[in-house]
Amino acid sequence: MATGLESANLEHAEALTRVCTLTELSQRGCAVVSGGRHGIAVFYNDGDPRAVDNRCPHMGFPLSRGSCADGILTCHWHHARFDLASGGTFDPFADDVRTYPVVVRDGHVFVNTRIPATGQAAHLKERLRDGLEQNLSLIIIKSVLGLLELDVPASEILTLGGRFGTRYRRSGWGPGLTILTALASILDDLRPEDRYLALAHGLQHVASDCAGSAPRFWLDSLPETSTSLERLLQWFRRFAKVRDSDGCERTLLTAIRSGASPQALTHMLVTAATDHYFLAGGHTIDFINKATELLDQIGWDQAAGILPSVIGGITGGQRSEEQNAWRHPIDLVSLLETAIAKLPDTAQRLAGESNWNGFDALSDTLLGDDPQASIESLLQALRSGATLTELSQTVAYTAARRIFHFHTSNEFGDWITVLHTFTYCNAMDRCLRRSPSLEAARGVFHGAMKIYLDRFLNTPPARLPRRRTSYAGADDPAAMLRLLEDCLDRQQQVTPAAELTDEYLSKGGNVADLLRCFGQLLLREDAEFHTYQMVEAGIRQYQALQERHPAAARTVLIAIARYLAAHAPTSRAFLQTARNALRLQRGEELYTEAELPSA
Repeated sequence: MATGLESANLEHAEALTRVCTLTELSQRGCAVVSGGRHGIAVFYNDGDPRAVDNRCPHMGFPLSRGSCADGILTCHWHHARFDLASGGTFDPFADDVRTYPVVVRDGHVFVNTRIPATGQAAHLKERLRDGLEQNLSLIIIKSVLGLLELDVPASEILTLGGRFGTRYRRSGWGPGLTILTALASILDDLRPEDRYLALAHGLQHVASDCAGSAPRFWLDSLPETSTSLERLLQWFRRFAKVRDSDGCERTLLTAIRSGASPQALTHMLVTAATDHYFLAGGHTIDFINKATELLDQIGWDQAAGILPSVIGGITGGQRSEEQNAWRHPIDLVSLLETAIAKLPDTAQRLAGESNWNGFDALSDTLLGDDPQASIESLLQALRSGATLTELSQTVAYTAARRIFHFHTSNEFGDWITVLHTFTYCNAMDRCLRRSPSLEAARGVFHGAMKIYLDRFLNTPPARLPRRRTSYAGADDPAAMLRLLEDCLDRQQQVTPAAELTDEYLSKGGNVADLLRCFGQLLLREDAEFHTYQMVEAGIRQYQALQERHPAAARTVLIAIARYLAAHAPTSRAFLQTARNALRLQRGEELYTEAELPSA
């Protein structure tokens, strides 16, 4: 007598493990045998033996402690139900349980413990889609762990998350996709053991953004693709000005179909966005930058499925030139329009580095309280030979100084005000490096005015104490990182975190270790959107500044520490779920015998 896949597996007799006699199994109902790293539960149901992994795929509870009736196996920990024959689950929060072929010979039951690994990656990708669709963090984390263990490239995971996020969020690109892209871009700066957690954080936020949202319905490009790129850009800007998202989308898709380069597509989006001032509180430019960075990682052949998602921010975002703060008591828009008109005759080089040495002086001027002086200092820098990217880097650094000097006597929510300015200026810097142009440079001037508008949040400016606090046990850089971790276990530790970071750098601590520490401190929290932005943008600006402007780079690192400390600790619920998923991946038990709930 044989059941299941006996004929296909008799040739692998060395993989057969004896369970017991069929009579004994019918009397006992269930028996457990070793499957190597874990047990295999063999059930007697409806006259046939069936074998499954003894670990519930949800949280690892022994299924042998569950119950079986009418072909359905029920786990009594969270009541997940499984089809005993196929292993399929009836409850999406769980997962399909692995089944094993059973052989009955001469009244004895054998289970084949050798299971081929083929198809596991495809199954895990399907489970990741399920996790995204159902917004199930445990499924998302377990799928990421499994895929990485199979050496599936992070780019494939990002592709799945990016396409899902742009397809199933009607309003388009949002915080979730920004977090996913930001964390993916700094994977190499994280501890190896934190990289799965970074991808899982991003994917979970994508799922949360899409939960309950209607999907997007794609438009098509125009039938004719011979229209010049210059004309398409003209159309795109015209449609954006009148908030015509459909016209913008069809024009953008036509540009993509015609083979426009990544630089040209970036130029099209950024030019239309900078036709207006600080769109959507700075998010529009940041989202455009992140969409292009995602395509850098997953391939620009995906542009038609990704880039249209940012159009809503261009056509529907709040235009700051319509806000009172930009018009009264000083009409900043009029000042800027006059200055920007001079750009074609002022800018000498668009990108790269020059012999310009006015970095520190320009940054100090931009922190002042005279908007006309700030604008004139930007123009003078260009007259002195500064490139547009040197200008954008200086403005981004100055925005980070607002966070460095942010006083904790301000309203807590105003951390986000200075954060928005920094991430906008960082995004403008990144976009100009990708596609430098005079049109895009307008956004640098807009960012400088937003730095001016934030000036009262540095009144008075927070400063590092001249006499540092003595920290017990801070005798070497490694010990100081441990103290920094402990520091962020408590609220209101902004100053100590800044002091520890400054002291760490003063003692010659390795910056790569500090960045890994920042990543660990970020990923252990249930962080809000802007904290992810701060860490990623801060790391990016540090890396851009460290060679030519090491003191400025140091300032950015301390700004990261201050922001992290201001927003920690949280409940760390996601970290607990991730730890459980990791233990399950390793085959560990999440319980002790004394903790098992009664059946």
